[in-house]
Amino acid sequence: MAELRRTPLYDLHLSLGARMVPFAGWEMPVQYPTGVLTEHRHTRADAGLFDVSHMGQIILRGENAAAALETLVPADIVGLPPFRQRYGLFTAPDGGILDDLMIANKGDHLLLVVNAGRAEQDLAHLAQLAASHPGIRVDPVEDRALLALQGPGAERAFSWLVPTAPDLRFMDASDLDWDGTSLWVSRSGYTGEDGFEISVQADRAETLARLLLAHDGVAPIGLGARDSLRLEAGLPLYGHDMDETITPAQAGLGWSIPKIRRTGGARAGGFPGADIILPELTAPTRVRRGLRPEGRAPIREGVTLYAQPEGGEPIGRVTSGGFGPSIDAPIAMAILPADLPDGATVHAELRGRRVPVTIVPTPFIKPTYKR
Repeated sequence: MAELRRTPLYDLHLSLGARMVPFAGWEMPVQYPTGVLTEHRHTRADAGLFDVSHMGQIILRGENAAAALETLVPADIVGLPPFRQRYGLFTAPDGGILDDLMIANKGDHLLLVVNAGRAEQDLAHLAQLAASHPGIRVDPVEDRALLALQGPGAERAFSWLVPTAPDLRFMDASDLDWDGTSLWVSRSGYTGEDGFEISVQADRAETLARLLLAHDGVAPIGLGARDSLRLEAGLPLYGHDMDETITPAQAGLGWSIPKIRRTGGARAGGFPGADIILPELTAPTRVRRGLRPEGRAPIREGVTLYAQPEGGEPIGRVTSGGFGPSIDAPIAMAILPADLPDGATVHAELRGRRVPVTIVPTPFIKPTYKR
């Protein structure tokens, strides 16, 4: 069994009393002594600091890097303005999703942030791209940590250290100075809250984290609350709500494929699986939906869903599920037949009996991004 990797903030997590768990090959904090529920509610009320250094940071260089990346990702990267960031997908030839990622135009290069569990495969994927496109270079970033500061108090806390931080708007990506150190900052996150993702030199990460935690209203938050926060925000997670067997339309991510890359667009197709993915965008037969179970018991990932309270074949399964602390109720997501309307009832099989579940729109909470 491979030894678990540790982020530059490992010692800080231990000093804060974190419970560490294996996650995507890393030893990560799942919660701190206050517990997941308190951490979740604190992030919604003020500001939470997350260590997301396990995620892969990759620099793509070359004069035609954006056009080259469009052969792997069905997003408008050529049209991405400098110092802006965009969500994208690596797609497979059969239409499935290899990974989801963030792509920032840093002026003379692209900065990609990919999922920890897929970083190795993504690097190999990009290496093949570089091999077929002379002048393209792929550089994994090995000497930086990545922090996420999320919540309504995030701007106040970060501007205490970096006064220019409030100038950024949602999905801006820029280099900001902190005490002589260049921070790679985007105004983004995966909680449904306003906030920042901050890439910092590994040897300065703990100092930055401690300064942020010293600010009134900032608390450390683990993976447990990160998951419940993103679920409330209706945000899909790779390996759960999307994977190589699920297409962008089925995952509810058709919005990430703009008109220019769709059928009839100026740069339509040209990415793996386009012949499957593009026709499905206009009329998917299955799509990711939100669910609200009756009662207080959560329905978890893997639970089978049926159309009727008795009999019949399964119509789907829960891809993410848990308790939503902000709405004080269980919530879930599942990929279901697209013709089922909001408000329709399906039935989840729990411990040998079927429980009514209502299909509802996502997100479950109103996002507070700073547009």
